[in-house]
Amino acid sequence: MHPLRWALGALVMSLLGAAPQAAHAQQGEPLAIVVNRSNPLSEISFSDLRRVFRGQRSRWSNGRRVTLVMRDHGAPERSAILQSLYGVAEEDYRRTYLQAVFSGEATDAPKTLTSSYGVLRFVYNVPGAIGYLRARDVDTTVKMLRVDGRLPGEPGYRLGVRTQ
Repeated sequence: MHPLRWALGALVMSLLGAAPQAAHAQQGEPLAIVVNRSNPLSEISFSDLRRVFRGQRSRWSNGRRVTLVMRDHGAPERSAILQSLYGVAEEDYRRTYLQAVFSGEATDAPKTLTSSYGVLRFVYNVPGAIGYLRARDVDTTVKMLRVDGRLPGEPGYRLGVRTQ
């Protein structure tokens, strides 16, 4: 997706009062960013993570194509990622993505899965995959990335699902 589209979208959302919240330590349960074990990364900056999820980075350093995995509509994990990394709610994300498809700026839709187990299996089987799930659901079949040098649950970690 074109970087200017996301910048414009963030500007519009901030003018409407829906700017991304300062992403300091989230209350609730931490979300882990996971990649296939063959991925050379062990950590990623928050800004690079945004670029990956926004489609501004299409290849990993080893040349593999980035394959984005998202949870399905309505999952609290998806809502948290949309707010943290995109700065928008579901409706705005869908509208922006549809505009990008119609304009030719986006061709590949993220893979959408209904469960954490599905995310684990997909990331395990697809070398270029990146996804997210609750930290408690991560197992040894995938690699959990540090974000800005922090793992889920550490002070200052920026991704989490708010719990009631």
